[in-house]
Amino acid sequence: MKIGELAKTAQTQTETIRYYEREGLLPEAARTDANYRIYDESHVQRLAFIRHCRSLDMTLAEIRTLLEFKDAPAGSCADVNTLLDEHISHVATRIRELKALEKDLKLLREQCASGGAGDCGILSGLEKAALQQSRHRTPVSKGHAAHIHGTHPQVGGPAKEGGTQPAKKA
Repeated sequence: MKIGELAKTAQTQTETIRYYEREGLLPEAARTDANYRIYDESHVQRLAFIRHCRSLDMTLAEIRTLLEFKDAPAGSCADVNTLLDEHISHVATRIRELKALEKDLKLLREQCASGGAGDCGILSGLEKAALQQSRHRTPVSKGHAAHIHGTHPQVGGPAKEGGTQPAKKA
């Protein structure tokens, strides 16, 4: 199948498929004489695995590591368990950050007196907090304000891809 058919089958944008190929997550597809990529069922299955891992908010580096274990099934599961334990820890941290964020937003929302924008308690609260934050610069690594969705430490080192990709989250 050509890339358009793979994209349709896997419900993934073609640019995302090409990105995963460039990142080494999907093996290179065979080429026709006209230089079109030709994919098979193994690509569909691997793409489904990648997409499922992304839906679990795993980074591409984590997925790459899991795929390495998947491609070498004789290896130990201990490293897979370690990777998943670290990801679970990240998720728990993110949940705490989101609960704190929710609390902050609710407190901010309570400042609204339903008046005009000139005396808006929410805007005043945001401005006051921004000024306090600029005076008391906190280290970038702490708190939900510094969190970048999809990034966190990896097994064996820092994230390689920064948690972003050019196309829609797969």
